[in-house]
Amino acid sequence: MAGNSIGKLLRLSSFGESHGPAIGGVLDGFPAGLSLDLEAVQAQLARRRPGQSKITTQRKETDQVEWLSGIFEGKSTGMPIAFIIPNSDAKSKDYEHLKHSFRPSHADKVYQEKYGLRDYRGGGRSSARETAVRVAAGALAQQLIAPISIKAYVSSVGELDLDPALNLDLSKIDSNIVRCPDSETASRFEDQINKARKDGDSLGGIITCRITQVPAGLGEPVFDKLHAELAKAMLSINAVKGFEIGSGFAGSRMRGSIHNDAFDSNGRRLSNNAGGIEGGISNGEEIYFRVAFKPVATIMKGQWGLDDQGEPTEIKGKGRHDPCVVPRAVPIVEAMAALVLADHLLLARTSKY
Repeated sequence: MAGNSIGKLLRLSSFGESHGPAIGGVLDGFPAGLSLDLEAVQAQLARRRPGQSKITTQRKETDQVEWLSGIFEGKSTGMPIAFIIPNSDAKSKDYEHLKHSFRPSHADKVYQEKYGLRDYRGGGRSSARETAVRVAAGALAQQLIAPISIKAYVSSVGELDLDPALNLDLSKIDSNIVRCPDSETASRFEDQINKARKDGDSLGGIITCRITQVPAGLGEPVFDKLHAELAKAMLSINAVKGFEIGSGFAGSRMRGSIHNDAFDSNGRRLSNNAGGIEGGISNGEEIYFRVAFKPVATIMKGQWGLDDQGEPTEIKGKGRHDPCVVPRAVPIVEAMAALVLADHLLLARTSKY
């Protein structure tokens, strides 16, 4: 089925459903001979896995990767790297009430329209459970692109924002369960998430990603611009509704004389409104962008949906769900950025004789 793969030279294909036996992926085009730290892959999955804190879904999954091919004696072989992640704590009975109903703001109705059937257990293929595959593959890609550094963090929850003027220590991103590098702001974010959870409601938020030590020259004209590829990768993540890079929408309010990243007498840029990408190609500056996530669609309040006869029916969420997805989405954003950059690093090798 189309739409389950991303990348050109480095290509990830994922498979599996939320309540099937396992999810998994095939990462093809990974160069041979790289020593791989598989514990680092597992550590990234631990940052995404459910049940990790009181503000996440309490579904208990260890997300232990089983490597099937492409790795021998700790090194990549150049063959497709295939892996699975078993589903060990699916509770399909929590979704029996949805067998003949379509929830508001979910993929239920559109999957039915497209395929003529759907897996209603936890959303099936449309579930964010699938993103564990991306994190595993992205953790390998991060090792391929070293020393490029990718750091994402929560910069907004609901109506609360992290002060952009703060001098952040990004080593503190994982010092709290919200994954915000400022402890005071993190505490406010956590309080908001807990309040929404107690109200049976949910919140959205924004993740900021900063990428450093990126070489100049990554990106392909005209349709495969680096920022376009990053945008597609981010918008493919469940619940993402917006992407902006560099000055983003705020740049539309500036004059060119302010927005242009002019140079000083030493050839250094005086600003980085471009977000590290000009003409779709990396310029060597820090790449930074923001990703907006909608509130989680499953809430514990009654709302009107439709049944399979087209009649309105009241639907109330059951089971285990995140009141706010952004803390767990931080490693997903990092993984998707790593996959895009790794693909373009390999593509860059074909650009010059």
